[in-house]
Amino acid sequence: MSSAENVYHTGTIIKIAGKTAEVRIIQESACGKCHAKGMCSMSDLKEKIVDVTLPSQHSFQVGQQVTVILGRKLGMKAVLLAYFLPFIFLLVTLLVVYAVTNNEAAAGLSALGILVPYFLILSLFNKKFKKEYEFRIQEKQDTTASQSDFTADQAD
Repeated sequence: MSSAENVYHTGTIIKIAGKTAEVRIIQESACGKCHAKGMCSMSDLKEKIVDVTLPSQHSFQVGQQVTVILGRKLGMKAVLLAYFLPFIFLLVTLLVVYAVTNNEAAAGLSALGILVPYFLILSLFNKKFKKEYEFRIQEKQDTTASQSDFTADQAD
């Protein structure tokens, strides 16, 4: 798969148990890479721990820097299920209940209440999602040599 079809995150292996590794990844917003982030309260860094199934032949070790890979289509499907569909259910329920009852409190509570069965149903499919949303792992590629070669070539 090409890089446009995948999402890559750099992480550190924090635990290996059998065929599974726990990898700590730091998710940055666009502000996280800004040179002025120390002066601004807008920078956003989130630490996440993901379980990654290791290949049968591996030489990964705890503390090693790795790249975690997830297919972009799976990431978009996750966003759809976790954010977009609940928002649509919430909005439709709010509008319909308000149109029928003309009661804002009932509309608001119903809209929030519709999310409970939605997320309960999603939780029933947790094992299926874990199989479908399987992360892959590879050793982190050292790009500093190729970048310095590129810079040296441009200087000539």
